Amino acid sequence: MTSSVHTLSLPFGDLDVTVDDQGQGRPFLLLHGGGGPQTVAPFAGLLAERRNARVVTPVHPGFGGTVRPDRLADVGTLAQAYLRLLDELDLTDVTVVGNSIGGWIAAELALLGSDRISGVVLVNAAGILVPGHPIADTFSITPAELSRLAFHDPAKFAIDPATLPEAARAVMAANRAALQVYSGPYVMEDPTLRERLAKVTHPALVVWGESDEVVDAEYGRAYAAAMPEARFELLPRAGHMPQLETPEQLLAVVGDFAEAHATNRP
Repeated sequence: MTSSVHTLSLPFGDLDVTVDDQGQGRPFLLLHGGGGPQTVAPFAGLLAERRNARVVTPVHPGFGGTVRPDRLADVGTLAQAYLRLLDELDLTDVTVVGNSIGGWIAAELALLGSDRISGVVLVNAAGILVPGHPIADTFSITPAELSRLAFHDPAKFAIDPATLPEAARAVMAANRAALQVYSGPYVMEDPTLRERLAKVTHPALVVWGESDEVVDAEYGRAYAAAMPEARFELLPRAGHMPQLETPEQLLAVVGDFAEAHATNRP
């Protein structure tokens, strides 16, 4: 795996994005959620190794100790930045995979209609408004409460911040602050997104851990129903982050979807 910083030109100026790049083969853009890049790093390695893939994993500016310029303050602009990243890397036939807020970014990327993208996979994504199925307010609960909502088996994945080194706690606090900015005034929702998704022309797969209580499965079904070319798949024994709890399950559905919708076949 190589880690590099790409300077992307955007309407508001240049933006530095830290990117991990590993493997060779069919390209994937892997977008992490609010827990930070470490929540997708093991899955990135698995995907690169098992599916003969090139996996590009950017760190959302403001996460993982990186800098977020004040003018980068919403998911739509971040999606535009990642489209510029695909341009800079000259990637085509890209499958975009995003978890949680990364799924929201993937949805916005799909709406940009780039011919560099062959399909999008939304994994327990946030971003839309579904009456009766609110997103849990993760900013107002304790880490233990969040683990209970987020995981099928919380005991395996719960983290007590008090046991972490000070530097790690500082990164977690910065991640949380960046997430609050990106999540917007409605807290992890854009009231316009669900209606706009009718314009998505890329094939889409909406994957959901059945035990997710941060964003429930009915919310996921509504996400899939909002896109003309979308399919919904429920994963057993997984919560909000299937890439951590049941990576083999997620690998199978993501890999098969990418292969089915590839424009450049081996």
